Amino acid sequence: MKINLDTPVVESREQRLGTIIAWDGKASELSRESAYARGESCAKQCAGRDKARTLCELQGPFTQGSVCSEQMVECQAGNVRDAVLVQHSPIGCGAGQVIYNSIYRNGLALRNLPVENLRMICTNLEEKDMVFGGIDKLRQSIRDAWERNHPKAIFISTSCSTGIIGDDVDSVASQMEEELAIPVIPLHCEGFKSKHWSTGFDATQHGIVRQIVRKNPRKQEDLVNVINLWGSDVFTPMLAELGLRVNYVVDLATVGDLEQLSEAAATVGFCYTLSSYMAAALEQQFGVPEVKAPQPYGFAGTDAWLRELARVTHREEQAEAYIAKEHQRIAPRLAELRKELRGLKGYVATGSAYAHGLIAVLRELGIAVDGSLVFHHDPVYDSQDPRQDSLAHLVDHYGDVPVFSVCNRQQYQFYGLLQRVKPDFILIRHNGLAPLASRLGIPAAPLGDEHHALGYHGIINLGETILEIMAHKKFHQDLAAHTKLPYKQWWLEQKDPFILAKDATVLRKEKVANV
Repeated sequence: MKINLDTPVVESREQRLGTIIAWDGKASELSRESAYARGESCAKQCAGRDKARTLCELQGPFTQGSVCSEQMVECQAGNVRDAVLVQHSPIGCGAGQVIYNSIYRNGLALRNLPVENLRMICTNLEEKDMVFGGIDKLRQSIRDAWERNHPKAIFISTSCSTGIIGDDVDSVASQMEEELAIPVIPLHCEGFKSKHWSTGFDATQHGIVRQIVRKNPRKQEDLVNVINLWGSDVFTPMLAELGLRVNYVVDLATVGDLEQLSEAAATVGFCYTLSSYMAAALEQQFGVPEVKAPQPYGFAGTDAWLRELARVTHREEQAEAYIAKEHQRIAPRLAELRKELRGLKGYVATGSAYAHGLIAVLRELGIAVDGSLVFHHDPVYDSQDPRQDSLAHLVDHYGDVPVFSVCNRQQYQFYGLLQRVKPDFILIRHNGLAPLASRLGIPAAPLGDEHHALGYHGIINLGETILEIMAHKKFHQDLAAHTKLPYKQWWLEQKDPFILAKDATVLRKEKVANV
């Protein structure tokens, strides 16, 4: 599908990819229905919806809590080391700066980079600004960002408030870009425009490709773009085996790193949810090939990923030697881990494509995975290439997941989801889900380093992490014995976590009972 860089506003994931945020069934069923949504007829398509691009989505009566596209812009554009992000919003939208500053500092430490604080400014819109407009505050904040930091680029994130009042952010950005002689980049990420926060990834990447990437690149045949978050540097030693250099983007990058995106020999990512948009845009606009293969998790995925990267960069011989060496190296420890982990049952609750990869690694370790929660589902990625269908790869190579749910991080549903499969442990990346699991006696492994399970050694890493958290299971069992869940008994007795979406009468009956 064509990436449109003529407009500063990125298409939402619902428009481009048919993204859904609520679904329940088997992984194989979701994979099959995704194939229908990519263009075939499907009897289960919702009436009046675009059959070529939409899955049937469960519609719940309320949302308990999640994050939004604007926060994803915070954790992307706000993490460019020599840039500044101006949040054109009320101060509440800047609350995420606290946690993202901690994550940013930890990420810098993981990469052995100088540890520093984020550079973000919030325009602090108030009631009067909602009436009279906040353009003057925005212009002043951009000047403040320049005077305090002299950045090499300034990003502007919009908000629900600025979308409602219609501030002309684009005009201000153009004026200030001319005045300061640096890129001033509007990122349109109003939370109400998309049901899922991953559109915020796309908004940041859209702005970077439009206004920062070099338009007349000089190709560097050994440079590979790696689209990632804050993880440890596992790609440099891996790609060095093929004689390749790494250009990490977007998080923890410099503006110079972003400028040379168009000069690379290829683009890869650790998770297609994150990398889909920018990788496709770089291929379409600048001829930088996106590596179209399964994600590098487990043997099947990592083998295929390395071979396709080697084919694109003409390093097939080095890749085969590296694959053989790594298979042999990890075999003894992997055999030990499979014995130690035998009989365990795991559960994965993370972003969608990342979850597919983690389940593959768990099954390489011999761990049963009867259930998983993903926070959204893209029936197709921007390349539309079937080799990047991470869910189909999981089902085809590692088998079905009987209880596979799509849920936009709704805590009230998580209790029922865990009760259906009763796992021994869970893998998460968003720590807010861990306390509920602990109250049920289930330990969680919060994967703060998203590269922890990646590649061949990632199988070993994850196995040893699971052994560590299982050693503390007694603590979680004691916690469960002395804590109370914050839900009424009628909800704890429900067998279907999605019953409110499937039968709204349940909610009405509960209201009547409380009168």
